[in-house]
Amino acid sequence: MFGDMNPVQKKMLTIVVVVAILAGIVAAYMVWHHEEGGPSEDRLVIYAYDSFVSWGLSNSTIHKFEEMYNVTVEVRTYGDAGSVLNRVIMEKSNPQADIIVGVDNSLLQKALDNDVLEPYEPANIVKIPENLIFDPSYHVVPFDYGYVALVYNKTVVTNPPETFEDLLSPEWKGRLILENPQTSSTGLAFLDWTIAANGNSLNTTFWSILAGNAKITDGWDSAFEMFESGEGDIMVSYATDPAYYVEYYGDTNYVASFLKVNRTGKTTGYLQIEGMGIVKGCKHPELAKKFIEFALSEDFQKEIPLTNWMFPVNPDVPLPDCFEYAVHPEMDLAIDPKTLAENQDAWLDEWARAVQA
Repeated sequence: MFGDMNPVQKKMLTIVVVVAILAGIVAAYMVWHHEEGGPSEDRLVIYAYDSFVSWGLSNSTIHKFEEMYNVTVEVRTYGDAGSVLNRVIMEKSNPQADIIVGVDNSLLQKALDNDVLEPYEPANIVKIPENLIFDPSYHVVPFDYGYVALVYNKTVVTNPPETFEDLLSPEWKGRLILENPQTSSTGLAFLDWTIAANGNSLNTTFWSILAGNAKITDGWDSAFEMFESGEGDIMVSYATDPAYYVEYYGDTNYVASFLKVNRTGKTTGYLQIEGMGIVKGCKHPELAKKFIEFALSEDFQKEIPLTNWMFPVNPDVPLPDCFEYAVHPEMDLAIDPKTLAENQDAWLDEWARAVQA
């Protein structure tokens, strides 16, 4: 085929072929370079839950850290926070991540018991309120927090449940959307809320009746899809959801409410605090420490409200106007991490038997 070409045509074809070969080599390298299990000597590797990327916090912040330290950061996601921690535990003998994102107060003791994190107390932790530092050993450092709540459209739900007992009313049969605590961190937080409200004991009778009233999904995403499509009127979600509806739709009809243990008591909410930690035996411990410090800085923290839809832990960060619609309960409920670690598996087994009864 070259025989019918003039010298210029031959030269141009040669250039095209060379460029194509080089492009192929570069593309192959990039696929290998970012492939799971590929070399990570030149980049910080972060393990995180899916929405850390899909909702935008990663995209809003990581590039700033890369520019600050002239490094490359790779974020790998593995479902929800529980799945991410399980991945780190599975790789304990040969750690592939430098940082894990998403270890909350419900997962802390599991992380500590499996000895997969390296303690580090960042200098700027002094900015964070003491009640949000849920791990005094600093294996896990908090970066945001929020409250589990009931979310609904007030034009549809005009007389919302006020107490946990109200959820059992026939009025709500088929109208409640919950998440499975075995597969969802939101569902687990709601289960722990009911346990904390019952004196750190799971009420199997309550859950047996509630399961008959509710639709229980595998995760928050599927629950939100059902809620948006009108398959239920009340969803277990977060107290910041109304801010989301105001920011993106200008809709003030969506509200979040909390539950009382009894009708004369205060409203309660389960406080979920999300943290991150340095993986023990990681390849870049010094760079990982810098990232922990960065995560508490205003550059990172200011992006949290409109991406993760949680409250930043750094009180110096101003909240966007829409967060006027994000609410706090009158009383925080939480379960000590050690108590959770000692009882969580048993509670989940009890829950499964109760909802199947």
